[in-house]
This record gives sequence, C-alpha cells and structure tokens, in this order.
Amino acid sequence: MSSETREAFGRIGIWSGSLHGSRTDDAGREAIAEAVAELEELKYGTLWIGGSPSVEDAAAVLAATRTVTVATGILSIWDHSAEDVAARIGAIGAGSRGRFVLGLGVSHGPMVPQYEKPYSAMVAYLDALDAATPPVGPGSRVLAALGPKMLKLATDRARGAHPYLVTAEHTAEARTALGPDALLAPELSVVLDSDADRARTTARTMLSMYLKLPNYTDNLLRLGFAESDFDGGGSVRLLDALFALGDAERVRTRTQEYLDAGADHVALQVLTADEGGGGLPRAEWRELAKVFADEL
Repeated sequence: MSSETREAFGRIGIWSGSLHGSRTDDAGREAIAEAVAELEELKYGTLWIGGSPSVEDAAAVLAATRTVTVATGILSIWDHSAEDVAARIGAIGAGSRGRFVLGLGVSHGPMVPQYEKPYSAMVAYLDALDAATPPVGPGSRVLAALGPKMLKLATDRARGAHPYLVTAEHTAEARTALGPDALLAPELSVVLDSDADRARTTARTMLSMYLKLPNYTDNLLRLGFAESDFDGGGSVRLLDALFALGDAERVRTRTQEYLDAGADHVALQVLTADEGGGGLPRAEWRELAKVFADEL
C-alpha cells in the first residue's frame, strides 16, 4: 500500500450505520454533523457510513468535516445506478471530493429481489463507473469483498477491499489474495463491556440478523466454523472470533490482531446494549480514541 493511501485512511476508523442524514429529521442531521466533526477532532482516519448509504449521506458528512476521509460502507449496486452515483459524486465540491471513497457491494440475495450473478453484476457496474461522466475510477473505490473472486476484483479494479464481519484469520487470507499493495480495511464490531455474558448478548443482538445471510455464513463455513456455531445468535467461539468484547484495552489488543494479520486499517463499529447497535455512541468513541492515541 502506498504511503499516500496509508495517510489518507489512517490506521483506525469508525464505522457507523447511524450517519444517514437522509433517513432522519433536521435535529438528527444536526446531531450527525456534530458527531462527525468530533470524530475528526479525535483524529480517526476514516469515517465509514454503514448500512447501505447513499452518496448524499456521504456528501453531508463531508460538508460537516474538513480533512477526514469519508467512505460508504457499503453502497449497494442494486439500489443506485452507476451513472447516477457518478453524477452525484461529481456534484460534490472539489475541495471535498478528494476525501471521498466509494465503497461498493453486491448486498445479499434475501434482501434484493433482482439479485443474480453478483460477480458479473459488479464487473458491469465498475465498467459503467469507468465510462461515466465524470468517471469514478479504481483509485476512488473499494469493494466489500469476502471470497477469492471478489478479492481479486478488488485488487484489479479498485483501491482494495473493505470486508465486513470477518475474523483475523480471514484478514490474513485476504491479504494473501490481495497482494501487498491493495488496501485491506476490515470492519471490527466492538462491545465496550467488561461483563462477558452481557457483552455477548449485545453482540448476538447484532449478529443474529447477519446469520440469516448466506454470503456471511458461507464465508464463516469456509473459515472452519460449523452450522452449529450459528445457533442461538452465535456460539461463544464465533462471537469471540468476530467481535472485540471487553474494555478498551481488550479492543486495542483485538484490533492489533487484525493489523498483525495484514490489515492496513481497521474500521471499528461500536455496539451498545441500550441502542441495539444504533445511535451515536460518542462517549465510547472518545474512550477508544484515548486507547488508540498512538495510532490516530
């Protein structure tokens, strides 16, 4: 990975599904603007807008910040045409456009009625982005890649990969598949709670939804987990492999495992029991910024 890319993304970022200004009212948009401005002050490298965001959601975060990289994590290719995405990116002010990274994914069959040949659909989408006016080229995009074919595509046709819900072992395999130069920026879900049982309950609340999606379960099976690990919202073995559960120091240790496995950047998603994984957990973001001070 180039020093320019390393500097642009930083080592630690924040992933949040609650940064969609288009899905809330004026008060909600103001709260998002205040939160992302603080995240920038805390020196996180990249803000990932989770939960199938739009370019408009990213544009609002860009407008509320000055220097931080902003990425969609992940925009579904089925929800927005490549031509429309390119036009909307082109409308972002020139001063902010260079901080924007288009994270793209093929979503999941159970969630998309028209889901068919996802790999071919992604290739066609990237072709359309290349041909659009203005184009959105490989240096401006990353792919939500889990399996070998999509990881190869992320190397050949994008800046790199942003895998979601993966283990450190998957990160090591992804690094090998991507080669040394492509960006590897996995998401890691975090529960800041020293009560192990309670932390796992919070994690299961989030994980249970994803265990209904074959793209994730197939990937976990490839990594050596069994169908029985998916029962009851996830076995202890599965939870401990997918999440960082415990205090801030434990989160730092788990994050380092991903960095040691080959990640260039780790996007931390904070889950809280009272919000069910949603909301803007600003206190937790501040706590993590302290423990990651040397990385930010």
